[in-house]
Amino acid sequence: MSKIDDLIKGLCPDGAEFACLDEVASLRRGSAITKKSITPGDVPVVAGGQRPAYFHSESNRSANTVVVAGSGAYAGFVSFWSVPIFVSDAFSIEPLGDEVISKYIFYILKNRQAELHNLKRGSGVPHVYSRDVARWKIPVPPLEVQKEIVRVLDSFTELEAELEAELEARKKQYEYYRNTLLTFRDSVAWKPMGEVTDNFDRLRKPVTRSERTKGKYPYYGANGIQDYVNDYILDGTYLLLGEDGSVKNKDGSPVVNWAEGKIWVNNHAHVLQAKSNALILRFIYFYLQTIDISPYVTGGTQPKINQKNMNSIKIPIPPLEKQKEIVSILDKFEKLTNDISVGLPAEIEARRKQYEYYRNKLLTF
Repeated sequence: MSKIDDLIKGLCPDGAEFACLDEVASLRRGSAITKKSITPGDVPVVAGGQRPAYFHSESNRSANTVVVAGSGAYAGFVSFWSVPIFVSDAFSIEPLGDEVISKYIFYILKNRQAELHNLKRGSGVPHVYSRDVARWKIPVPPLEVQKEIVRVLDSFTELEAELEAELEARKKQYEYYRNTLLTFRDSVAWKPMGEVTDNFDRLRKPVTRSERTKGKYPYYGANGIQDYVNDYILDGTYLLLGEDGSVKNKDGSPVVNWAEGKIWVNNHAHVLQAKSNALILRFIYFYLQTIDISPYVTGGTQPKINQKNMNSIKIPIPPLEKQKEIVSILDKFEKLTNDISVGLPAEIEARRKQYEYYRNKLLTF
C-alpha cells in the first residue's frame, strides 16, 4: 500500500479527477447470436450469464474487454476477458484513449457490483442497459496509480484462483479415497439400514417460516440448514437423509447432512442414529455418499425416499477398527475441503474478504 500512497501523494495530492464513464470509455451493445447460428470454435460467447453461453469461431471484441451482462438472472454481472470474445446479450466497455486502462475500469465496476445488479428493469426478463451506466462518475487517477492498483488487486485474485484450483484438486482426491475406501468385497457382512439404525422421524415437526421465531438453533430441512430458531426438538448426533424434494445429488448420491447438538428438523429429512456400537454413524454418513440412491426414490415431480425404501438400503459392516480408520481419513479430507471454519474454504473466504477490503480502500478517492 505504501507505493500507492506515495504515488497518490506525488501525482494527485488533491485527489483524483472524476469523469463520466462514457467520457473515457466506449459502451457498446453486443450482437444477437443463437446456438444454431454459431460456427464451433474456441471464442467465448458472452451473454447474460456468469460463464460463456457457448463457443464460436469468430470474435466481435478484442482481448482485455470489460463486459456487463444485459439480461436474465445475472443481469449487471461484470466480467473481464483477457482473450478475444463475442459479446451477445451484454454490453462491452473499452477505453476511448489512454486516460484509463481496461482492468482498472473492471475493478471500479466490480466494486459497485451490487449497484449494477440493482439497475435491473423490466416486468418479465430483467435487463440492465448501458445508458444507465454511461453517466456514472468514476475516479480517473494518473495511469501510474491505476496500474499499481490493478497490480495489487490482480495479486489477490490470482491467489484466490490458485487456492480454488487447489481446493478442486483436493476434492477430487477426497472423492477418490472415499470411493476406494468404501468399496467392499462380498466377504464383508451387509445389513439393511433399518436393522442398523434407529429412526427418530416421529419427533420431527415442520414449522412454516412465518411462524418461526429467530434464535440460535439450526432448523434442518431435506438439504441442510434452512433457518435458525429459538427452540429445539432433538439433542445429540444425527445423520439426516433427505426424504422428499431434495433427495438426490447430481451424481445420484443421496442428500445427507451431519447434525450435532440441539437442532430442529422438519418433515423433509429422515433422522437417524446408529443402533449399536458395532457400526459407527459417521461411517454410514460417508458410505451413503458413494451410492446411487435412484432405485430407492419414488415419485416423479416430487421425488421421495419413503421409510420402507430407506430401511432396505444395504450397509456394509466391516470390523470396527476398519470403520474407525476410514472415518479418521475421510474426516481429515472433509474438513480440508468442506469446513468453512478451517482448511481451504476458510482460507479462500479470508482472502476474498481481504481482497474486497483493499479493493474498496484502493478505489475510494
